[in-house]
Amino acid sequence: MLAKSSYDLFPKILAGDLVPKILVLYYSRSGNTEKMAKAVAEGAKNAGNIEVELNYHVEVDELDKFDAIVLGAPTYHHDMPIDMKKLFEEAAEKGINLKGKVCAAFGSYGWSGEAPKFLLEIMKNKFEMQVIEPPLLAKYVPDENMLGMCRDFGKRVSETLMHQA
Repeated sequence: MLAKSSYDLFPKILAGDLVPKILVLYYSRSGNTEKMAKAVAEGAKNAGNIEVELNYHVEVDELDKFDAIVLGAPTYHHDMPIDMKKLFEEAAEKGINLKGKVCAAFGSYGWSGEAPKFLLEIMKNKFEMQVIEPPLLAKYVPDENMLGMCRDFGKRVSETLMHQA
């Protein structure tokens, strides 16, 4: 006979709720960060039994359904995109609990590259998330070598989740 806790887990196993879920959320104006996001998602998917959602928009109320959140943000004028700022402002206003979830950041830049660093700082200090550091940065257009690094970065996020279980 199964213990009560096993009975409690059985519906979750059937529903697939025990498969770790990663959100790769990005903003991209020039397409450079989008290329990186696609490679990060590919690497995360290829690392094992992981569900990966690649998106350029998510409702703030959906953030807590993911085990890991990987944000892609280019740096414009020494800052992150306003969409990312608004997402975290709304998450804070609504009291979205992200504590302990895995997070990482990446992005392209032309001359400075602060946006991914700012995102990690917010996720670590405000939301108490488990941060994978350092962020992955690509200057201008990511070449094949950088896209390979993006795939490795996604794999690292997946492996971090699998080692938590």
